[in-house]
Amino acid sequence: MIRPPDKKNVIYTLYGAAVLAFAWLIKASLASMLLILILVSYLKYRRNSLPRFSLLNISFIYVLIFSLSYLIIIRGLPLFYIPFSVAPMLAMMLFNSLELSLVFAIAGGATVAPLSRDPFLVLLLFLISGILSAILVRGARKRTTVIGAGLVIGCAQAVTLIFADHLWFWGAGRYLALFLNGAACGVLVLGMLPVFEYLFGTVTNISLLELADSNHPLLQKMFQEALGTYQHSMAVGNLSESACRAVGANALLAKIGAYYHDIGKLQKPGYFSENQELSASKHDNLTPTMSKLVIMNHVKEGTDLAAQYKLSPLLVDFILQHHGNSLVYYFYRRALENLEDDQEIKEEGFRYPGPKPNTKETAIVLLADSAEAATRALKDPNPSKIKEVVQKVVNNKFIDGQLDECDLTLKDLEKISAVFIRILGGIYHSRSGYPAERDGENNHKKPAKESPHQSGKDKKVGS
Repeated sequence: MIRPPDKKNVIYTLYGAAVLAFAWLIKASLASMLLILILVSYLKYRRNSLPRFSLLNISFIYVLIFSLSYLIIIRGLPLFYIPFSVAPMLAMMLFNSLELSLVFAIAGGATVAPLSRDPFLVLLLFLISGILSAILVRGARKRTTVIGAGLVIGCAQAVTLIFADHLWFWGAGRYLALFLNGAACGVLVLGMLPVFEYLFGTVTNISLLELADSNHPLLQKMFQEALGTYQHSMAVGNLSESACRAVGANALLAKIGAYYHDIGKLQKPGYFSENQELSASKHDNLTPTMSKLVIMNHVKEGTDLAAQYKLSPLLVDFILQHHGNSLVYYFYRRALENLEDDQEIKEEGFRYPGPKPNTKETAIVLLADSAEAATRALKDPNPSKIKEVVQKVVNNKFIDGQLDECDLTLKDLEKISAVFIRILGGIYHSRSGYPAERDGENNHKKPAKESPHQSGKDKKVGS
């Protein structure tokens, strides 16, 4: 039986052919064409290890920067106008990958350098600027970091030219032009980032920090209308951030994703335990099937709110995946308890629609969400109980297959559990009450006579 070709292999083959056709069209050298083909093969080989990226997205950045450089060259403008570091900086900030940044630097140098009057210098500037810019803006959370990176790159480019000139100074204007080139690239990247974030459906650290602002309309709405959910989301965010740091995942993305993962509860906040009064529950008057529908629907309502407020698709993934296809166990058990002889309750009907988490970050938020809720439900939390609950939650999610589609290892799960136990133990540990004040005792001074109006109800107990 002949197997159909792998779709991904077909895509990469067509992509390679398109890149070679483009290289031939711009009259690139055979060596440049071969190098580009090798880079495409490298991306195919590393596609499972690199952060999620689209061939169309990286091609768009490459063609845009190359076209600008090509116009500069054919119009006879000085080579110092070429934006050497823009593509690697964009790749680093949009995809958070040093490898992709290096690929951009090599590809840019390989195709632009042969077209210029000084190919060695142009290739050198592409490589030095690309590598340095990717390192400098890695994990950047402030715009000033990008501006500072541009200034450092400008200095590095000027020094490169000095060495290329064998320490002979051929005019300060050339060195100043290269310095300004680096600074201008930093400013240009900041201006282009929002456009590429919108086009590619991604977010940078700078945008994530803006979403962390408590004045964001969704967070404000949650704070005012669903305070319990707001506090739960903040706690899950802190748990997720620390766990991601322990396993080398994107801590900031997980933290902000956790902040917004439960926004769907804003539609019916009173139906969720963290927002309910202790004396009564709105589910008391509902059938288990109806309660299940209300609970599960907060995922869909969350995606609707995310679309309304134009949240990034990366954050929508946290809303969709923070329960995976796990079982709404409480109402499933209630349905079984109320089961009559002629009824049949299927477990599949009480499972979330999914999908399961497909990244480390979404999987960690799923675990943090369940661990925080289970720990908060303990009546008398102590270190041993918290440890038992956390390990049970993580094991159950693993056994239930909720972590099958992400690349968390068993060693990662051990680290995550340890982080959860430490943080949740600090938040929810039980506290010993102070002894009640002895009658009339105040700051260790005994009054002459106890007031006849003092009663036991007035005596305070510390917490």
